[in-house]
Amino acid sequence: MPMEKAILTCALTGVLTNPKQHPVPVTPAQMAAEAKDAFHAGASIMHVHVRSQEEGMGHMPSWDPEVAAQVVDAIREACPGVIINLTTGVVGKDISGPLNCIRRVKPEIAACNAGSLNYLKIKDDGQWAWPPMVFDNPVAKVQQFLDVMGESGTHPEFECFDVGIVRSVTMYLKAGMLKPEMGRAEYNLVMGVASGMPCDADLLALLPQWMAPNSIWQATLIGRSEIWPVHQKTADMGGMLRTGLEDTFYLPNGERAAGNGVLIEALAQCAQRAGRSIATPAEARALLGLK
Repeated sequence: MPMEKAILTCALTGVLTNPKQHPVPVTPAQMAAEAKDAFHAGASIMHVHVRSQEEGMGHMPSWDPEVAAQVVDAIREACPGVIINLTTGVVGKDISGPLNCIRRVKPEIAACNAGSLNYLKIKDDGQWAWPPMVFDNPVAKVQQFLDVMGESGTHPEFECFDVGIVRSVTMYLKAGMLKPEMGRAEYNLVMGVASGMPCDADLLALLPQWMAPNSIWQATLIGRSEIWPVHQKTADMGGMLRTGLEDTFYLPNGERAAGNGVLIEALAQCAQRAGRSIATPAEARALLGLK
């Protein structure tokens, strides 16, 4: 049985990386230009973080719905037919910012962080890279996001930072938390966060057995050039593929990427080596069960 076509997602910018030090887009025009390069390279989905537009604050997130609309409108104009995937991740109980952005933008897809994680990183000298924190995503918070996504016609992409979160998503599906009109169940395996799943091809091979039947999955791989063999493993296993300046600054040969377009070109080559063609936006919508 032939594998499904490969859906390519570009994670355009992320958050907290300093645009004065790294080539990450911030303004609507910059986001649109980077999206256009990625779109022409084969990405049918743009994963969008919105950054503050205030001078000197471009490393910080913005949850202003009007700024989100400006960014998304610019991307849609630059990339006719593109699928928008909006971030939602926030720490704490107040999720009004991402909910208001979903209601304003009505993205076809939004991230749904599916479980809590001690979000940690340790430096070589034994000091914490940042104060230890909990990225809290209890079931009640997940349900709040799903309710608003349902109202907005948005498909949830369940972000899984650890193996237990993969298994939790399967329980959410069994509990009926994903409504049929919200599309096919989708797991996003996030590998490479220091306190989450490592970016490891052997671990990746074990994870589909814990997913619900007829679900779809992709891998988000965070790191340097070591992520690329795991991207190839993802392609070989039939998973969907994601990269971009949010996840890495490095190409397979170890060189720094000048932008998102060249990263998506490298990702497309992983799919092609696996004998898979690249899904168009229309084909991606059909595979995901989008309206």
